[in-house]
Amino acid sequence: MARLRRKIDKFLIDWKSDNDRLPLIVKGARQIGKTDAIENFAKNNYKNLVEINFNLQKQYKTIFDNGFEVDTIIRNISLINPNFVFEPGETLIFFDEVQDCINTATSLKSFNIDGRYDVICSGSLMGINYNEIESNSVGNKQDYEMYSMDFEEFLWAKGYKDSQIEEMYSYMLKVLPMPQIMYDVMLDNFSEYMIIGGMPAIVSKFIQDKNYSGVLNMQKQIINDYKEDITKYASGLDQTRVLNVYNKIPVFLGNENKKFQISKIEHGARNREYIGTIDWLNNAGIINLCYCMEQPELPLKGNYNPDNYRVYFRDTGLLIGSLDDESQEDLRNNKNFNTYKGAIYENIVADMLVKSGYSLYFYKNEKGTVKMDFFVRDKDTLIPVEVKSNDNSTISLNNLIDNKQYKDIKYGIKLCNKNIGFNGKFYTFPYFLTFLLKRFLKEK
Repeated sequence: MARLRRKIDKFLIDWKSDNDRLPLIVKGARQIGKTDAIENFAKNNYKNLVEINFNLQKQYKTIFDNGFEVDTIIRNISLINPNFVFEPGETLIFFDEVQDCINTATSLKSFNIDGRYDVICSGSLMGINYNEIESNSVGNKQDYEMYSMDFEEFLWAKGYKDSQIEEMYSYMLKVLPMPQIMYDVMLDNFSEYMIIGGMPAIVSKFIQDKNYSGVLNMQKQIINDYKEDITKYASGLDQTRVLNVYNKIPVFLGNENKKFQISKIEHGARNREYIGTIDWLNNAGIINLCYCMEQPELPLKGNYNPDNYRVYFRDTGLLIGSLDDESQEDLRNNKNFNTYKGAIYENIVADMLVKSGYSLYFYKNEKGTVKMDFFVRDKDTLIPVEVKSNDNSTISLNNLIDNKQYKDIKYGIKLCNKNIGFNGKFYTFPYFLTFLLKRFLKEK
């Protein structure tokens, strides 16, 4: 099967074309395709690739023992493997699994000043202490955070062309309903994407086999791999508590209010005992955090309660893979995504918003009379985004738009299983167009 096209491909080409490029760190959760993307980029853009994996080739951890001068590092690498070719301007040095050799970060300043070789580092977010990397390489690196495949990348994998995605977007931009065949086909594609998620190996298998056979086993294996990594890398924290939080995420998402409460994780659990666990899972690229706003007003970032949040899986396929067998069967056989109290739709919208570059915020007033799933913004407007698992009433959305006290809110967005429309107060879009929302808000 042909290699999957990824959005990082264009980013890497743009990075190489920048004469002032810095050493690059590609970070992200494990098994999302970082190594494959960098190797493919190197093959098509460099004469020589020097690839070192600190996890599999532990002997290379000593290459920085004599200091961080570039010539010293090159000499030490060449002692271990004399077949590597170092040709200035024609060589990419790729340090993979840098979480297992943090000294790599210190070397980036030397490589940046030297300038003869391009350097890309990659590693699992689970094992990387980015505070340490930041202090060791400040001003001498560029970061790129990679995610599992988004819906557009999934469509590419299925063979859809950019022109077809542009055609779909044209209906969104003109706020016209899509032709029914386009809507139905895209909804089917989106249902598949919700079930399998965006892990490249799983997407490849699904497209090759044209069925769900083996998908659940692969999802469960990745979930187990993540659990193993938690026990390996969650240093300084009680790994059991990190695992407790990770295992309970589907339970909280299945609750009506979806609020994450430490006291519900285990009997007698206290917040202070779990300090750092949620942040660790977030920094590791496993979860997305959605914070409750104090008031539905701008600015977003300075207006939320850090102790009131919801937790979503980064990859909805892994949420599906963590559900009980009955839910799995219902989803695969009946495409019945409503059974889990809207959590699956919310989770995938959260994931799509994050992959578009948004931070996540929700709102619920003290009485619980006004609540909103997410907020985004355009240049000068706060925009409530409601996710409906069916096409029922949107009382909170209307309240936020109509109430004069919410002066930053002029209109809203409703995401549901319904074609494109606008009723004078809020836009209605099918869930699968969420990946185009940021572009729409910029260009409308």
